[in-house]
Amino acid sequence: MSDYYNAFEMSPVPTPGPDAVPPEPFRGIYGMPAFVTIPTGDLAESVDFWVRGLGFIELFSIPGSVVHLRRWAFQDVLLVPAASVPEEAPAMSVSFSCVLSQIDSLVEDCRALRPDSVEGPRDTPWTTRDVTVITPENARIVFTAAKPFDPASQEARDLAAVGITPPA
Repeated sequence: MSDYYNAFEMSPVPTPGPDAVPPEPFRGIYGMPAFVTIPTGDLAESVDFWVRGLGFIELFSIPGSVVHLRRWAFQDVLLVPAASVPEEAPAMSVSFSCVLSQIDSLVEDCRALRPDSVEGPRDTPWTTRDVTVITPENARIVFTAAKPFDPASQEARDLAAVGITPPA
């Protein structure tokens, strides 16, 4: 059974591989199909970490109300002021795509700003390399980079077993 079809043309994520080039930050205005709203006790500190550590841009802000951050198309985060934030990061996370060449610099940049903020990188059974970052707001953010797909790998067989096959 498979109702899946190739729709990669909709995504800003480049074809996986060691030479994959990430897209530039997307500055267009669109109706956001999904976004994350993160409360922060210190808007300036949060913006600094998300921009310098995680590679987002400040798309726009409404002073005292919201800062709209973005990386690639459909990677939108709204930082909003809050009286307090959780003392610990929740188990829940939000993930953003990146490319393999961004992993090391992302880890270095985040650790330079907050030394204990990064877990990983670690490789997953679904052919990604992931880094988990705990932000100043105690949000759990995962950056996930697709590794090159090997059709002869166990990962490929596992995906095929659930009806997911690579594009031709």
